[in-house]
Amino acid sequence: MKSIYIYGAGGHGLVVADIARACGYEDIIFIDDRENEFLTFKQIKDNIHTPIALGIGDNMTRKIIFDKLKTHGFSVVTLIHPSSIISKGAIISDGSVAMPLVVVNAKAIVGKGAILNSGCVVEHECNIGDFAHISPNSSLAGNVSIGANTHIGIGSSIIQGISIGNNCLIGAGSVVLKNINNYKKAFGNPCKEIGDIV
Repeated sequence: MKSIYIYGAGGHGLVVADIARACGYEDIIFIDDRENEFLTFKQIKDNIHTPIALGIGDNMTRKIIFDKLKTHGFSVVTLIHPSSIISKGAIISDGSVAMPLVVVNAKAIVGKGAILNSGCVVEHECNIGDFAHISPNSSLAGNVSIGANTHIGIGSSIIQGISIGNNCLIGAGSVVLKNINNYKKAFGNPCKEIGDIV
């Protein structure tokens, strides 16, 4: 039986588990460090031969967990739902997840631990930073750059050639026509910076 750990037993973890099943994993084992019925990391930390997927929605927490797992020697797998369309010329790095109906086109690069959520489109030559989250139904035109730990809100559209910095939050439904600096909150149509993330 093909087994996998899912680190995180909340709502995002449940979706990741569904993707794991669609990818052929039969034995899904949740781990969660909160007080609940699931195993904790301490209980499985020596079982490094079972692959593990990230089921954590928060970008910074996901980064911390990824780094911990790598330090302990775990294989942090990439999961891509079979309904997604991924160009053979694209690169999707360790620990990332592509949910149903995602499209990633030629020469796009997706960093470690990123979330490509349901139905998002990542066009040619985009660069998605480590631990970024591209929310459902968001569309990135060609040559867009998204910084590490940045969250692109649901249903956002980003025109070609735009650069969004690290640790940003782009509000739902935004239309991004200009570059966004690091550590910024921004939203709207057109999208505008409205404050800093500290």
